[in-house]
Amino acid sequence: MNDVVAVTLPAQVDSVTSAAVEALIVAAVRPGGGVVVDGSGVTYMSAAGVRVFARALHRAAELQARIVFCRFAGPAADCLLVSGFSQLFDITVSVEAAIEKLRSGAAAASEDRLHRRGTAG
Repeated sequence: MNDVVAVTLPAQVDSVTSAAVEALIVAAVRPGGGVVVDGSGVTYMSAAGVRVFARALHRAAELQARIVFCRFAGPAADCLLVSGFSQLFDITVSVEAAIEKLRSGAAAASEDRLHRRGTAG
């Protein structure tokens, strides 16, 4: 896959920002392409943010595109873990790993995908 676009999320992904975040991600989705969603700057994420990701993944599937999420840590990673969505999303620890995952089609091991609270990456 050569058509890979990276999107960096804002500090808050919640009900206030969810429409703009969804528009940002969905605008990057191209038929047959890939999107890397970089969550390194996210300091707060609510269930509304997780729903945004689910809708974006649905749109990507419609276009036969893929989305890989990366660099989530702290409370944002906790939100993905607690919601159970970390098992459904493709998540990696770095942008480079996300690009490689998109190009190879490989799946990351679940224990390698998120940094739990208090860790960095």
